[in-house]
Amino acid sequence: MSVSSSRRLAAVAGVAAAVVGAVALPASAADHHGRHHPVVYISDVQYDSPGRDDRSNRSLNAEWVELTNDSRRAVNLDGWTLSDEDGHTYTFEHYRLNGGASVRVHTGVGRDTWSDLYQDRRAYVWDNDSDTATLRNHRDRVVDEVSWGYDRDPRGADRHRGDDRRDGGDHREGHRN
Repeated sequence: MSVSSSRRLAAVAGVAAAVVGAVALPASAADHHGRHHPVVYISDVQYDSPGRDDRSNRSLNAEWVELTNDSRRAVNLDGWTLSDEDGHTYTFEHYRLNGGASVRVHTGVGRDTWSDLYQDRRAYVWDNDSDTATLRNHRDRVVDEVSWGYDRDPRGADRHRGDDRRDGGDHREGHRN
């Protein structure tokens, strides 16, 4: 057998083993393999609503946090929370985020849909200078966290900077659209 044939045979055997291994993995392990962020994560933040901060409902609803489910399965968010550093907390009630879908959680008053939820607040939540959006599951465990406006150096002091993610995932600059 030639070296070329041996390499081809080894490559075919390697691919076959990889396919069998992938099929044998449980679905949850296959979904999380190589992932740098959780299945449901904070995908975008509009913390400074465009225009003047006049506390109108329109301006309040232009402030939002977007969550994305990048798995194939729906995730029940019932009892999950989204909060800021000051303790303003929104609790999800009777909401399932479909696989591959995103939802925006707006600050102001509105009618909930599958793609937009409303906190029904009459004041801003997210600080324009620096803040942290924290997503927790129904067991109160941090699922994801996004900060903006500062960064902590090794000594624990704050330094102004762009956005930062606690989960070690990709850093997104300019969450504002």
